[in-house]
Amino acid sequence: MFVVSILLVIAAVVMFLVARGGGPRGLRIGAAAALIAGVFAGVTSMVYVVSAYEVGVPVAFGKVGVPMTSGMHVKSPFTSVTTFSTRPVDLNLSDKDVVEVRSNQGGVMYAEVTVKWAVTPSKAVELYRLAGSEDAIQQRLVYPDSREIVRNVFARYTSEQGYASAREQINTEIGRLIKERLAPRGIDVTTVNLRNVKPSDRLQDQIDRKIQQQQATERATEAARTAKAEAERRRIEAEGVARANKILNNSLTDKVLLNQCIEAYKEAAAKNPVYAVPCGGGSGNPLIVDGSKR
Repeated sequence: MFVVSILLVIAAVVMFLVARGGGPRGLRIGAAAALIAGVFAGVTSMVYVVSAYEVGVPVAFGKVGVPMTSGMHVKSPFTSVTTFSTRPVDLNLSDKDVVEVRSNQGGVMYAEVTVKWAVTPSKAVELYRLAGSEDAIQQRLVYPDSREIVRNVFARYTSEQGYASAREQINTEIGRLIKERLAPRGIDVTTVNLRNVKPSDRLQDQIDRKIQQQQATERATEAARTAKAEAERRRIEAEGVARANKILNNSLTDKVLLNQCIEAYKEAAAKNPVYAVPCGGGSGNPLIVDGSKR
């Protein structure tokens, strides 16, 4: 823009000189218009507007200046400004960028992670020197550091913890380490989300076999518990029968047997006219005879 303003001013001067030397009168009007356009272009080249949620880094003749916040700024016509957005940017480590990780047991998993980061305005100059542009910041700083930390964290956990039981703990640890790594460089990491962890096919087969073994062990344990309970029930039942027999055997004395014989005789005599050899007589067994028969 500054070059255009110089050319317009030169054109205005030439047209004015030609008009003054007897040229067409319209050249004076053209000279005035060119001069006005040149001045406007010159002023415009020295004014720069930084949009909201952006920070600008001015560079003049290879020297980096003080960061420009949002608003209007006056600068040298020879100063170029590189802007960085201060809004959070999402880095999605998924699909072709999914992170292949290994557990401390050697199991392979695939972790999908989203890192939400933003440029710290006060560190814009340092980031410009490190990367040069917003895309370069993500590709040279956020992307490799995030992948490295994700791999290192998963390597401290077992496969089962990685894809199931310790997901929340792993997510928290990854977020903390990424923030600690990138904050000194001027990158503010606001959120880290471990969206999904998928075991590899080989690891999935191992998981399925382990689940089947656990189920078989649980069934065998339940069967053993049932058999033990049944054996205990039979033992208790047998002990009860044995105690009952012992009590019965101790209680069956001769007097008790004779009393039971007499009671049986009374019941038979009440129904039929009989006579009998007294209980215990002769062979020791009572003999009941029906008196109505000869």
